Amino acid sequence: TLDLTRRETPCFVKFSEMEKMANMQAEINEVQSLLFSVTVGSTWQFYFIGKKCEILQDMNNHLEAVLKEKRALRKKMIKPRCQESLPIDATFHKCIVELLTEAVTFTEKLERHLEAVRSIPQVPNMMQNMDTALAKTEVLVMELEELTEQILKWRQLQKEAYSD
Repeated sequence: TLDLTRRETPCFVKFSEMEKMANMQAEINEVQSLLFSVTVGSTWQFYFIGKKCEILQDMNNHLEAVLKEKRALRKKMIKPRCQESLPIDATFHKCIVELLTEAVTFTEKLERHLEAVRSIPQVPNMMQNMDTALAKTEVLVMELEELTEQILKWRQLQKEAYSD
């Protein structure tokens, strides 16, 4: 009979319901934060995997280029070189040496002429710099002349002072 007469107070019922809702909300938040951390972690993981793939692809391209170069060099080294050059009689060795010296002097002169041609676009700037330097030099010459005149006047005054 006591159990039948017992009544639950509505404030405690609401309190237990609120507590259950708070517990459910905490579980939802925990699951959401876990999902967020997993998503962010996997995103960063994919990003770094992509970067590593790019680096590996660059290295692979470089190594392929090196291998191609190595193959080409190996082919050149295997090929006999004696058939590429013509034999020269001993009587012409002196002429060949003279020809080589002429070729070297021609190359040196050509380099000097090319440097001169390359410097042509810089001529206006160089002329402007030379004009500026000339103006500064003229100013210095005028100052030196004035200083020389002052020294000569001072010297003359000193001579007059000592002679008196």
